[in-house]
Amino acid sequence: MSNLEDLYREIILDHYRSPRNRGELASPPAIRVEGFNPLCGDELVVYLNVEDGTLSDIKITGHGCSISQSSSSLMSAAVKGKSLEQVREIIGTFKQLMTVHESTLAHDGEPAKVDLRAIGELAALQGVVKFPVRIKCATLAWNTLSQGLDQLD
Repeated sequence: MSNLEDLYREIILDHYRSPRNRGELASPPAIRVEGFNPLCGDELVVYLNVEDGTLSDIKITGHGCSISQSSSSLMSAAVKGKSLEQVREIIGTFKQLMTVHESTLAHDGEPAKVDLRAIGELAALQGVVKFPVRIKCATLAWNTLSQGLDQLD
């Protein structure tokens, strides 16, 4: 398992050092949403353009810890160009990955399994659940994206 953990660590560091979809959208975005984690001081702004039911573009600005910044980069790469239905499914799957409580336990008392192969690089963040105070860091961008999508309804 050590090799897999090393790979996940490298993915997180890569997204922290070279974040994807960083910056503001050149044209006025359809949606602009701010997110803040008072526990850690993480702040970000998510800019979204939606065209014909597809998240056509996403940009993120802000600052924070390596987990929040990596998670926002991984998120933006995972959802850009996807239909809004797919984006909501990806958000749900990621939140399931980050949620460890009784309602997500399988019959054997273990956390319900998320198909890690299906979520690609997002699986790199699975280790965050071992550190409950960091879950808010990992989910900040995702919650902010959800708030932005809610503005469409």
